[in-house]
Amino acid sequence: MKIEKFVLGSMGTNCYIAVNEENGGCFLVDPAAWPPELSSHIRAGGKKPLAVLLTHGHFDHIMGLDGLLREYDIPVYAFESEKEVLNSARLNLSAMMAGAYTFSDARYVKDGQILDIGGVQIRVIHTPGHTSGGCCYYIEKEGILFSGDTLFHASIGRTDFPTGSSSQLVRSVKERLFDLPDETKVYPGHMEETSIGYEKKYNPFV
Repeated sequence: MKIEKFVLGSMGTNCYIAVNEENGGCFLVDPAAWPPELSSHIRAGGKKPLAVLLTHGHFDHIMGLDGLLREYDIPVYAFESEKEVLNSARLNLSAMMAGAYTFSDARYVKDGQILDIGGVQIRVIHTPGHTSGGCCYYIEKEGILFSGDTLFHASIGRTDFPTGSSSQLVRSVKERLFDLPDETKVYPGHMEETSIGYEKKYNPFV
């Protein structure tokens, strides 16, 4: 599997394209924006977008959805308890940061659910704390975790936004993510990549 990172939007959000190199199928994680260069990159590479995975509903992870979906009629997945955030410009922070924006057409998933996207098995891990419906996506076969704003390199997500909870977030990281193998590569919503083993040793917040 090939992981491509694009830093997009006003908050410098990491948008990922995960490509199954066997068949060209791919999924996108947290499209913060949909610039022409990203669209051209996908077309030029012969990639076949199959789905979008949202780690949570904050504006800086979803503002590219409309443009993306105009080009590709594909499902958008989010955790079931994030519906309120996605549907509220106040809760997703777009009302005060980017111009009111909501998204109401997500397909909602549950904790532990396995998504099969183009032959790739992806497990949903509910990790509340940054938002109540925040989640991570784990590809066990590849040793890959998309952590959104739950876990960063030597840091964790903010918890002072609506539906956030510092105690929940620390518990999510310790009890849900630190159970994964140490060699798991972590692709976060901001900043550089890390690993579960590194964060267990050096993250000062958990």
